[in-house]
Amino acid sequence: MSQQPPPDANHQRYWRANLKLMGLLLAIWFIVSFGFGILLAEPLNRIEFFGFKFGFWWAQQGSIYIFVALIFIYAAAMRRIDRKHGVSDDGDQPGAD
Repeated sequence: MSQQPPPDANHQRYWRANLKLMGLLLAIWFIVSFGFGILLAEPLNRIEFFGFKFGFWWAQQGSIYIFVALIFIYAAAMRRIDRKHGVSDDGDQPGAD
């Protein structure tokens, strides 16, 4: 069984940034899908949105739009984090942020 060398400081900062981003995006996804779509559905249903109750629309359509937006936000943020920490695979220079 081989021992792996301890991760360097840059590696630790990279993963800390990655986990921080993931935590933030997952929290937003949870609040949007569970919070707005389930917990706040009744208060939101008092609002009309294009002829539909807003809670219903949010649960069926709005949360999907937010989820797709989060995918693009994640890709852009990870590209920035990768470049900053020198692990980018698209040929960009480290620190070119």
